[in-house]
Amino acid sequence: MNNKTYSYKISDNLKDEIYDHYKETFKLKTPPYAVFQSDDGAGTIVTLYESGKIVFQGISADIDYDFWKQRELMKNDRDIDADKPENSIFNHTSTIGSDEVGTGDYFGPVVVTASYVPKDKIKDVLKLGVRDSKKINDTMIRRIAPSLIKNVEHVTYIMSNEEYNSLPNSNLNKIKAVLHNKALFKLNNDPKNVHSYIVVDQFCERNLYYNYIKDEKDICRKIWFTTKAEDKCLSVAVSSIISRYVFLQEMEKLSAKYGELPMGASDKVDAKGAEIVKKFGFDELKHVAKLNYKNTDKIKKLV
Repeated sequence: MNNKTYSYKISDNLKDEIYDHYKETFKLKTPPYAVFQSDDGAGTIVTLYESGKIVFQGISADIDYDFWKQRELMKNDRDIDADKPENSIFNHTSTIGSDEVGTGDYFGPVVVTASYVPKDKIKDVLKLGVRDSKKINDTMIRRIAPSLIKNVEHVTYIMSNEEYNSLPNSNLNKIKAVLHNKALFKLNNDPKNVHSYIVVDQFCERNLYYNYIKDEKDICRKIWFTTKAEDKCLSVAVSSIISRYVFLQEMEKLSAKYGELPMGASDKVDAKGAEIVKKFGFDELKHVAKLNYKNTDKIKKLV
């Protein structure tokens, strides 16, 4: 019988469980960067790496792989076979998916969009050239997004810098969870949006996500959390493009007052922030930037 090899990146909330499961068969020597390597003597060698990648090797590797596949499904609603885009279970069915933009940028708002792509619109949406917005340039975003906004049902929420900075605790993951939940709930609550899956690109563990939104009046449940969701689920890809387009529009509005605002959180951003402070005063930053980012301290030193 041939040896088999399976691997995937394990969810954080299963790491202790998988460690305890194999600890009786740990090998004394482990490969570089491995947390442990187990040999059960029955045909499977299991290696967990510091990165979270777990590898099953041997004639019965499929048995162990299938076991943890089921644990991921039961505990996290995660289909690890769908980690490869071509195997995605979302490829040929109706889905609701959400994505956000602006969390990696010091300047500008946080934008979250949820989109509904029914099965009978998949081909039409693909013809527009839809891919993850991080993989296409802003020129393409501006060309594709208007058609998506017109033809795909969606909900977009914009959290302005003023609103962001007024929050008592600017926990970015909580902010994202609340905005995703609002957008998803609104689409999911419409009876005409019949779908098989609700998909979110995983930015935190499932239990943390629901803890962040526990005080919300309306909560969307039965969500599939998966990494690189923009590559696997068309509705998430659509949402990423619409969110990026809306973010670019908002940045243009801010740039009309403050001059061109650089994206991201680089030294150029710090220099622009210092320029704004010198011209308008420090208090002006709350209207254009996320003040709890490290850039704020760097700007203070520049002025």
